[in-house]
Amino acid sequence: MSDVSTTDPLHEELLKTARQAARRAGDLLRDGRPADLEVAATKSSPIDVVTEMDIAAEKLITGMISDLRPQDGFLGEEGAATEGTSGVRWVIDPLDGTVNYLYGLPTWAVSIAAEQDGERVAGVVAAPMRGETYWAVRGGGAWATGAWDGERRLTRRPAAPLDQALVSTGFNYVAEVRAQQAEIARRLIPLVRDIRRGGSAAIDLCDVAAGRLDGYYERGLHPWDLAAGDLIAREAGAVTGGRPGERPSRDLTIAATPEVFEPLQRLLVDFGV
Repeated sequence: MSDVSTTDPLHEELLKTARQAARRAGDLLRDGRPADLEVAATKSSPIDVVTEMDIAAEKLITGMISDLRPQDGFLGEEGAATEGTSGVRWVIDPLDGTVNYLYGLPTWAVSIAAEQDGERVAGVVAAPMRGETYWAVRGGGAWATGAWDGERRLTRRPAAPLDQALVSTGFNYVAEVRAQQAEIARRLIPLVRDIRRGGSAAIDLCDVAAGRLDGYYERGLHPWDLAAGDLIAREAGAVTGGRPGERPSRDLTIAATPEVFEPLQRLLVDFGV
């Protein structure tokens, strides 16, 4: 990665560890997926699922990082929750897009972020079925590898008005919440170029960073859904936030180009998101 001299050596170390763990977990998920994969548990509703591979990937990630950095804490989607004593905490979604993965759709990812004293300082999103990995370290820009040669610095899309914006979103697995979200999307779609729904918040955030989307919004995300992708989007020049004056959160997460962010935020708040 270029521009390493402008970043903290500890943050570079955390990024290296995150990239190694994400690559190994991605390989496990891609190559180890059983043909008869089944649901191992459910979360918020019967259609919000966990598979045996989510659990295996989180164990691989936490085990590898613990071996390298035994004093660090963890917050993981599948139950990893330790405080640690180093001031560093890892926020992990071992398989973002589980339903896509269950059905054999390619839009799923491993998301790993490192926080130091509560601030996100490094993040990696590996999307094995795309053959792409995205990463950022605070102050060092956002980068990716993929079908192109070498590393590519990510930059959000050029300026465009909201009515020419391609916007992505996601839906909750609780039926009543999804119904409200569908109504918001119905009201928004005449006001933008079009709406996409990929099924992985981490990849949507990286697509904003890579200039593949003008904006993304979703309600109901957890810290592990957005931690790495939020940092990557911001380091690529996107604006991220939640409700006016707030950071991205479960209440609302938005990432967009500077020109799209405020009008999109204003509409979502007016629509009652």
